[in-house]
Amino acid sequence: MASSTAFSSSVNFDLDELNQKFETAHPREVLAWSVENIPTGLVQTSAFNVDDIVITDILYRELKQQTPVIFLDTLYHFPQTLELVSKIVKVYNLNLKVYKTPDINSREEFAAKYGEALWDQDIAQFHQITKIEPLQRGLQELNTVAWITGRRRDQAVTRANMPIFELDNQGRMKINPIATWTRKETWAYVAEYGVIYNPLHDQGYPSIGDEPITTKVTTGEDERAGRWRGSQKTECGIHI
Repeated sequence: MASSTAFSSSVNFDLDELNQKFETAHPREVLAWSVENIPTGLVQTSAFNVDDIVITDILYRELKQQTPVIFLDTLYHFPQTLELVSKIVKVYNLNLKVYKTPDINSREEFAAKYGEALWDQDIAQFHQITKIEPLQRGLQELNTVAWITGRRRDQAVTRANMPIFELDNQGRMKINPIATWTRKETWAYVAEYGVIYNPLHDQGYPSIGDEPITTKVTTGEDERAGRWRGSQKTECGIHI
């Protein structure tokens, strides 16, 4: 990666320097720097997994920021996830931005247009339609300069070398403030500050995606092992 890359006509940061500076920093320090140095065009993307909500708590409760939060409504979320989204909106007065497949408002409509269980037939197309296109549309409509994710290095071997600050393939900055944290540290934060979270996390689902393609994880597996089980897939495509 080049040590200095322009992702905005008016902003230029040395990513190598930033990654070195914040490697041992608390996520609130990463987020505080982000809101100070990127006052406009900063958004959070959230699937409302526990790591995402920790970031939202820091932004909204500690830093008093009304950062827009993008949620991708795939129409296939667990009911518990949708209930949690409603709660989080009320608790934080969340600046929520929901994006979904255009002109499709139910699972029945989705199946009628794209076929039953598209994820079984063509998982890449399913994610392109439900996640990748809506996300890119949302980032563009919000004039995004930088977007915040809830990824950690210890979530999977494919994320082990993830930097805190990087660029996406559109040249926007991508910020991973809890990249260096472990799952234990996330849950310690939840306990300390009473952060609400999806009850499915207590039922064997450490990483929660779409209901038809998310399974429980057993002891010793990567926490993302329940996503796309039985396939070689490790990411939905958003972070590739």
